Amino acid sequence: MLPAARRQLPAYLEDLAHLVAIDSGSHSPDGVNRVADWVQNRLHRLGFATQRIAPPPTHAATAGDTLIARRAGRLGPEAGGRRILLAAHMDTVFEDGTAAQRPFRLAGSIAHGPGVSDDKGGLLAGLAALQILHDAEIDDHAEIVFLATPDEEIGSPTSRPVIESTALGMHYALALECARENGDLVIARKGVADFRLTVTGRAAHAGIEPERGANAALAAAHLTVVLQNLNGQWDDVTVNVGVIRAGDRANIVCSYAELRVEVRAATLAGIRRVGDAITRAARHTTVPGTRIDVEQLDLCAPMEDTDRSRRMLAHAQDEARALGLDIGATATGGVGDANFIAGTGLPVLDGLGPVGGADHSPGEWLDTTTVPARVALLAALIARLGDARQ
Repeated sequence: MLPAARRQLPAYLEDLAHLVAIDSGSHSPDGVNRVADWVQNRLHRLGFATQRIAPPPTHAATAGDTLIARRAGRLGPEAGGRRILLAAHMDTVFEDGTAAQRPFRLAGSIAHGPGVSDDKGGLLAGLAALQILHDAEIDDHAEIVFLATPDEEIGSPTSRPVIESTALGMHYALALECARENGDLVIARKGVADFRLTVTGRAAHAGIEPERGANAALAAAHLTVVLQNLNGQWDDVTVNVGVIRAGDRANIVCSYAELRVEVRAATLAGIRRVGDAITRAARHTTVPGTRIDVEQLDLCAPMEDTDRSRRMLAHAQDEARALGLDIGATATGGVGDANFIAGTGLPVLDGLGPVGGADHSPGEWLDTTTVPARVALLAALIARLGDARQ
């Protein structure tokens, strides 16, 4: 597979330049759909049946389509065939016009441009691996599903239901974000829960009768200290009071305040533990006459480090050694579509794209010398996982 991946490198770079030249920010549906058109055409050529799922009408003006492609193999599940999900995203964090301002360029072997690493390089790595399998007529699997989402960079608000429903019934998931800078795969991602804490006090004239008021801003300030002090109490847990809003005028004792709090943890149990701690803290306001209400706004489950994902990692490391690579695995606090897949109970391995870095910045880069080996590794891993008889 490595010689085949090396032969593909010039075409890969040409394709990468083409996709990077398309502005496909999360809120640019026309650009995202141009990428989807291109990917869909490539998948048709590889024998995949494709489906485009438009966003709900409420998001039609701001979100692109989700693309799902399926190709059956020659082994049914009863014969040892496995269903494998490949997941990548088509959107970037950049505004329209960025591709013209910072066009694709090669500085030696390092590629630059908006989205070159996150995630157009990984998206193309998946297509290149499928091309190798297609050309070699390797189809010892039950089914391969390729999922390309339009809004990963903003939390997948329109594609999350599609991601979760697509993951059902699969055996393995391989997420195509690019590898860490040292080549590591990603074995775990923290989950995220967002909370809104509403503090209700009592208004009063701040100069004439402040004693009749109950200052919600003061209660919110004390609560912020309590919540920030939850950091360090548990391993792999972070708590951040990111937004505080309070009051309207300086001459009124503040009667209302709002805190927005983000919790990240490596396990779902950790998120629940911190949620309970937040609720307990809210019951004990330090300012008489104030009340604190807690609302959990959202939950993105962690991509947990499990025995099943570790077995996938062991297969990947075996295939990597055959290619002369020594790869490890790491955990990250960042959230991606892999979290939603893992939340369905499916084992996931992430970071299977080429090596890149400086995501979301003008310095974003991709090391093109890593492309052939990483594409060959991905193709070999798909072939290995697809056949349970191996």
